[in-house]
Amino acid sequence: MEEKRIVCCTSTGCISYAPKKYQEMGIEQFHIIVNYNDKDYFEGLDLNPYDFFKTLETIENPKDHLPHSAIPPMDSIRQKFQSIVDRGYTEAIIITLSSYLGGTFNAIQLVSKEFQDVLKTTMIDAKTTCFCEGMLAVQAKELVDKGVDTETIVKELNWSIAHQEFIGVCGKLDYLIYNGRLKGGKAFMGKLLKITPVMHFSREGVLEPFAQAIGLKKGAIMAIEKVKEIIGDRSPEDYYLWHNYTGEKSADILKSLEGEIGLKCNHEDVVASPVTGCHTGPFLAGYGLFMKRRADEPLE
Repeated sequence: MEEKRIVCCTSTGCISYAPKKYQEMGIEQFHIIVNYNDKDYFEGLDLNPYDFFKTLETIENPKDHLPHSAIPPMDSIRQKFQSIVDRGYTEAIIITLSSYLGGTFNAIQLVSKEFQDVLKTTMIDAKTTCFCEGMLAVQAKELVDKGVDTETIVKELNWSIAHQEFIGVCGKLDYLIYNGRLKGGKAFMGKLLKITPVMHFSREGVLEPFAQAIGLKKGAIMAIEKVKEIIGDRSPEDYYLWHNYTGEKSADILKSLEGEIGLKCNHEDVVASPVTGCHTGPFLAGYGLFMKRRADEPLE
């Protein structure tokens, strides 16, 4: 029997909010839950990120109205797998947000074993989130459509994971503090001194600060300079660079500084996922950087 493959990712990959060409590729999603004001929403289905972030910008007491995220319900994961099997697919390549960010990877992997007799599942930990995760799904789908074998696709994805970057700044520390990601003396001094953490995903998939600055502008400059350093003399044809953001105007600080520093995005902006906004609030601004492997760069 001829193999029929499908590519999936988690809703944090922002496929639902990405440019239309990506939405129409046929990438399926496992939808993560966002709970806000005691109501559950399925990210990517019934929660508009722009409206969500605008609401977070205007609430008077965010500490008492914190949104929360949760893994997809096990029944919804099971229904997704059943739907995939019912449509005749024999293999699924599934990319999830970093396993360090919650239990979604493990939950999907666990349910996949219930279908192992009828569906071969290849799990990929993106070790990141937002549209960097989504771009991995796009890459996988393009390779599937070209007929590339799954073993080679996994190698290509692993190369991309090892070279991708998310680098950003958070304009306010409030949500990081309220959610417990910044605690104690660090939280107090951070607010007192107006410290801006410059964050990235480590190669292990941990979102962590790699530098800090006094004030948002200095933090933004550090982020831009770091992205420029990573790109080096690479041709724009060999990477995608875009803005990721939560609040509607949070990326304005980056855009206002790029010209004088000499950095230019070559891909449309993509709003961050509401799940990300649960932890950063509407204050995150950053860059997604996705390298395209050149012919002179070995796959392994």
